[in-house]
Amino acid sequence: MPRPEILLALLPVLAFLGALIYLDSYKLIRLRTVLLTILGGCVVALVAGGVNTCLADHLTLSPSDFRRYVSPVVEEMLKGAVLVAFLRANKIGFMVDGAIRGFAIGAGFALVENIFYYFHRPESALPFWIIRGFGTALMHGGTTLILGISSKYWMDRYPRWGLAGTLPGLAAAILFHSLFNHFFLNPLLSTILVLVVLPLMILIVFRVSEQGTRVWLGVGFDSDRELLDMITTGVLAETKIGKYLHSLQDRFPGETVADLLCYLRLHLELSVKAKGMLMMREA
Repeated sequence: MPRPEILLALLPVLAFLGALIYLDSYKLIRLRTVLLTILGGCVVALVAGGVNTCLADHLTLSPSDFRRYVSPVVEEMLKGAVLVAFLRANKIGFMVDGAIRGFAIGAGFALVENIFYYFHRPESALPFWIIRGFGTALMHGGTTLILGISSKYWMDRYPRWGLAGTLPGLAAAILFHSLFNHFFLNPLLSTILVLVVLPLMILIVFRVSEQGTRVWLGVGFDSDRELLDMITTGVLAETKIGKYLHSLQDRFPGETVADLLCYLRLHLELSVKAKGMLMMREA
């Protein structure tokens, strides 16, 4: 018969993830995608367990030093690898998407880790499960959330960086994880600190991200619609954009310029439709 204490270790991180999904006004990530992302985090936890065991057998470090300096690097890099796969597949459009996917990876990781502790330390007292559920589990979700937000921000701001844009977030995630494992504060105080800092940080990120999305939707929708109207009414040639496209005739064959114009129209039609759907969804 499962002890009720296990719920304290498993439910907080899932409840927090549910709150993130609820706060997302545009609901761009489907529940099925979130569940698959959690599953990815579960797989990462199993891989990390094997890697940590192997390294612990070969490194001459005390368990506390290993937990402080090696585990954070291994676990954050493996969780980050799943997030990088989403970034490379262009599955993260906004910082909010990075936050939800990142936290879902961390949630899956924390679920497996806490289930492992449940079977190996079933005699642990209630405070242990409170700290595991509200502290360590949320820490795992929070560090990958930081990585997701930071990676999306830097990769959008400096596209030429490529995957190097994930390094600042990865460094921050490893540092935060390591500091948490140092136990500079009483474990209960560390848990309270996570419960205070993480929601505040997420609220700020959601506010900034959604404000930026609204600006992008508003300005982009109007400009895209105007440009599409110019193309469909035949007045594009009188604009600066039309003159630029006309100048391309001197550099490319006529059929290539025609293909460029068709591509531009198709892109604008899809953009206007997508942005309109997002605006209606928010309303």
